[in-house]
Amino acid sequence: MSTVTLASKRRRSALRTLAFLSPWLIGFSVFFAYPLLSTVYFSFMRYDGFRPPTWSGTQNWTYVFQHYPLFWPALRNTLWLVLVMVGLRVVFGLGVGILITKIRTGTGVFRTLFYLPYLAPPVAATMAFAFLLNPGTGPVNSILENAGVPAPAWFNDPAWSKPALTLLALWGIGDLMVIFMAALLDVPKEQYEAAELDGTSPWQRFRYVTLPNISPIVMFAVVTGVIQAMQYYTQPLVAGKVASGVIQGAGTQFEPGYPEKSTLTLPQLVYNLGFQRFDYGAACVVALVLFALSMAFTALLMRRRGGLVQAGDR
Repeated sequence: MSTVTLASKRRRSALRTLAFLSPWLIGFSVFFAYPLLSTVYFSFMRYDGFRPPTWSGTQNWTYVFQHYPLFWPALRNTLWLVLVMVGLRVVFGLGVGILITKIRTGTGVFRTLFYLPYLAPPVAATMAFAFLLNPGTGPVNSILENAGVPAPAWFNDPAWSKPALTLLALWGIGDLMVIFMAALLDVPKEQYEAAELDGTSPWQRFRYVTLPNISPIVMFAVVTGVIQAMQYYTQPLVAGKVASGVIQGAGTQFEPGYPEKSTLTLPQLVYNLGFQRFDYGAACVVALVLFALSMAFTALLMRRRGGLVQAGDR
């Protein structure tokens, strides 16, 4: 076979491969690569959305990291939500999944009761929780006071605002419950029977049989939970508005983070800088920080993907 014919076949093969890849390549370029490169470009520009952008060098970066007082509280709150809220959601969702798979009767009823809160719209669910946890008139605090338990101020107390958001996230645990239930029901029963014959305890069966089999699902839940926590915007903003009693109308501007910036997250900061203060350069800097954190957490979790299985083997 001549060299020209071989090169022609390789060229046709490469073009055919590109043709099959073209939908993904177009989507990746339009919806990921171009927005990312534009964000990097505008992070070095002074731009308010009205006048043409002008080069500002690293001024936006210096302003966000050294002079903008809301950045570090928002970063700490976001990391708190990633570490605490995501971890508790995974543990609670797995626990509920195990509980429902063990129930002999009424499984459908319990599954429906746990899944229904997940279907509630985020705004409506947050407003309902703000009403339930109202420190003055909420039924939760009334029950606690009648029981002689000190009642927290919840969304009105900086120390309790993030735990209140975590309770809201645990209430809507239905998505993880369904995923874990499917994974748990897929664990081979023969492995449980063999473990029981060896005289293992329930904890040992969970550690050496259940956990290794569902470790990919646990990793999926953690990674998607981290991504969702990095995009956490609606619930803390609505909770802050309701708890502060601010009625937003024409000409008013609500500063997110009530109370005392304890519910301020990086996505809220992006919106506040870009669409309320019209400082698109600084908003792009915060967006790039969010992107870098998401990539770092995902890479770290994927590197430790085999940790659960290795722990089970030990």
